[in-house]
Amino acid sequence: MALTSSSSPAFSTSITALLKSHLQSPKEPITCSPSFLTLTSKPLLSSTNPNPKINPFPAQNAVSLKWRTKVSFFSGLFTKEKNAKILKYELFNAIALLDRGAEATPEDQERVDQIALELEAVNQIKEPLKSSLLNEKWELLYTTSQSVLQTKRPKFLRPNGKIYQAINLDTLRAQNMETWPFFNQATANLVPINPRRVAVKFDYFRIAGLIPIKSPGSGRGQLEITYLDEELRISRGDRGNLFILKMVDPSYRVPL
Repeated sequence: MALTSSSSPAFSTSITALLKSHLQSPKEPITCSPSFLTLTSKPLLSSTNPNPKINPFPAQNAVSLKWRTKVSFFSGLFTKEKNAKILKYELFNAIALLDRGAEATPEDQERVDQIALELEAVNQIKEPLKSSLLNEKWELLYTTSQSVLQTKRPKFLRPNGKIYQAINLDTLRAQNMETWPFFNQATANLVPINPRRVAVKFDYFRIAGLIPIKSPGSGRGQLEITYLDEELRISRGDRGNLFILKMVDPSYRVPL
């Protein structure tokens, strides 16, 4: 079937954006583990040689020290969760007015990347490719990928509506979906490399969501999931691009 204006260079560039939208640069999470303080009790006063400089209430001091130690330990159990909530709040505020990254200055990009790095450091899901939380439809909130943002185009020729990505681990399938004005789609097979990283091979595109076109085989890349929870996903690509997405539909299924 012959293509009309949809086969223009600008449109081809949009298709390329679907091919190369996710690339990877790994970063390892930073973890820490609390330890207990063991206390032993020995008599501090001697009945034959009392020393007035020694605390005459060792039992009370030991109890107090044990209590402080336990409070410190249990507070540490909640540090990661508390930090993640605060950092997510800062991240959402930082990207709120950046038009998915299209309006981001280098300073904005640096600030967003720094918050993302801090979130990645407290990531509690170490093997996201084994987590059911990944099996969802996600909305792209922010990226540094120019193949997605297309900032060199006039704004009316960019994807102006929401952009989604869905992943299903049981079938190892992924899908990218543009909305207004192009409604283009791309589906891909995923090949796990390790519990955090996958190789991505796109197989089909759909122009305007309707006309299927088989991939020429050049749509390949890698994607690493660096942060994951029930509402937020951070991914990094093999060209250093950053992707921040929020969960919108846990029941969506990627077409086979």
